[in-house]
Amino acid sequence: MGRLKGCLWLVAGLLVAALAGFVAYTTLQRAEAQRATQEAPIPKVQVVAATRQVGVRAMLAAADLQMVEIPVDTLPEGAVRATDDAIGRLTLVELYPGEIILQPRLLDPNVITRDGRLALVMAEDQVLMAFPINDLMSRVNVLKPGDKVDLLFSMDIPMEGIAEITGTEAGESVIVRSAGEEEQVTFDLMQNVTVAAIVGGERKEDGSYTPLQSLLLTVGPQDALVIKYALDAGGTVDIVLRAPGQESPFEIDPVDMNYLIERFQIETAPGR
Repeated sequence: MGRLKGCLWLVAGLLVAALAGFVAYTTLQRAEAQRATQEAPIPKVQVVAATRQVGVRAMLAAADLQMVEIPVDTLPEGAVRATDDAIGRLTLVELYPGEIILQPRLLDPNVITRDGRLALVMAEDQVLMAFPINDLMSRVNVLKPGDKVDLLFSMDIPMEGIAEITGTEAGESVIVRSAGEEEQVTFDLMQNVTVAAIVGGERKEDGSYTPLQSLLLTVGPQDALVIKYALDAGGTVDIVLRAPGQESPFEIDPVDMNYLIERFQIETAPGR
């Protein structure tokens, strides 16, 4: 009887020891797995975020965007993954610095809606103006939606019938104009104009492009009248492209014959 009790106590001790070992083993395994999980790098993905505050109906430029990394498990649905997919798009909501750009909050100005119109968004104090593509800059397919451009015009303008004295290195030259005589003047008609969209120029399957038709510009109503007048008056236009982010006005002077004579010290014959 004593031996039987001893055996039972031995078996019970072994069972307790085995159970304790199993619990310890399980605890160690869980701790090891947790530590491995904590030490493992969290997968990340690159997305596009705003660099600064951007208002509604603004056209995004490269300076407005940056690439940032976020954990893949926090990736929001519709996040833009490349800056090229956001540049030239219009914002439907206000953006703040560091905010992740979402595709549903952007509008492609070149998308054709069901009614056949371009999906454009403009400020309330602006109008959309179709500008004919005749200048070289537009025809070489350099301009893109969202670009900022200046419109340079040359026109023949009637001058007063007066004599103007122009200083040169050789002395003084007199330029005499008859009453009503016209002279060509070149000037910067409009600065910092936004190209909202380009009609035509789409790439075909064979690699060629459809003919360019016009630029769609967003301007103020009064500026639209000024541009129309210059075009109707037979002015010759050229478009120059501004550097990205450059929106400040340029201080420049109109150019005519007097300007060229004075700047380059051109000698002219007396009486001309």
